[in-house]
Amino acid sequence: MKLLPSLSALALACVSWSAPAQDAAVPWLPAPAQVQAAMQAHPTVRAAAERVQAASTTQRALDVGSHEFQADTVLQRRNVHDEQRRYNEWELGLSRAIRLPRKAALDRQIGDSTRHLADLRREDAEHQVARRLLDAWMNWLRCSAITIETTAQSQLLEREHDTLARRLTLGDAAQRDVDVLEAERASLAAQTLMARDAQAAAHQALALGFTPITVPDQLPLLPNPTDWLDDSQDWRARIISENAEVAIAQGTSQLQALTAERARADRTPDPTLGVRVLSDRGGRERTVGVVLSIPIGTSYRSAIANAENANANAAEADAADMLRTVEQEAWISVQAAQSKHAQWQALQQALTAQTAASQRTRKAWELGEAPLSEYLLALRNLHQARLAETQARVDALHAALRVRIDAHAMWHNAAATP
Repeated sequence: MKLLPSLSALALACVSWSAPAQDAAVPWLPAPAQVQAAMQAHPTVRAAAERVQAASTTQRALDVGSHEFQADTVLQRRNVHDEQRRYNEWELGLSRAIRLPRKAALDRQIGDSTRHLADLRREDAEHQVARRLLDAWMNWLRCSAITIETTAQSQLLEREHDTLARRLTLGDAAQRDVDVLEAERASLAAQTLMARDAQAAAHQALALGFTPITVPDQLPLLPNPTDWLDDSQDWRARIISENAEVAIAQGTSQLQALTAERARADRTPDPTLGVRVLSDRGGRERTVGVVLSIPIGTSYRSAIANAENANANAAEADAADMLRTVEQEAWISVQAAQSKHAQWQALQQALTAQTAASQRTRKAWELGEAPLSEYLLALRNLHQARLAETQARVDALHAALRVRIDAHAMWHNAAATP
């Protein structure tokens, strides 16, 4: 009896893989339309979209300014004892603070910056959801592949058990060999149950976390990972340039700088201009005048300006720190993709060698040249080699796709194929 074909031939078909394009359907990945629907339906993205609407409203508010017209009225009754008369008198006023031109320009810039930051945060929310979707999808692929391999190995031991039972009936095998094989079969059955539980949990997490994604009933054919990161420097540069967290930190620094400048400008108070109409002595005297009031600034305004300036310096430092962090993460991400591809290649070679060794050991066992324990050890080693190759294959694909997502070359509306 020949060994079952390896998982590489059953489920992880050795087909050439080129990096998936943004709009191209890849059989072993979710459909692009489903990905976009899942991202837009995710609560994190919906919340970010609502904050964009809030920022847009804030932008309009800053554009028109916070100063409003103020109406004042005074009603009074004058008693003149010499004349033994009483007069009804009233006073009306209408005034409004005038925002200085420099302050108005700064407010418009602050509004634009606020809206831009909200757009960036929505973009970052979509990116984080794309990452989470990739992690959930690849975890399901990994668990499904392990389940297939473990089930195949369990089925193989079932057949070996049946063969050995027939040999025992014919007197060509010992009962202790059947007992040993039974123990090995029971141990593998437990592993199969654990693998199926992990697969079910991964399927449930994917189905509940990303409802628009259709999860296949069977594992799709997976390709051999391809070392397409030939120019790692370009990929790192693209990850950094497309990173929304860096843009958010820099935008926050710019917004805080504008806020500090606005606070400095506010040390010069806005004047209030109005008109005043009075009616005295029952209407015998009428007065119309213009009212101009200018607040006298104190050290409070200077203290607020100094505080905002310090906040601007802190935001600038935070942006520099974020850039360093992303540069390091980009290097690690690209390096991990290259390293995991090399690991898969090594484990694939180990699987080839272990498969040949297992086949020779089985022949020796059938001919009576090797004990059952040696054959079972060879099967166990082959099973571990297949599992290691399977996980390394999925990990290599996962790492490569992670680089593409971080570079906005996949699952992003503005992505393009490099």
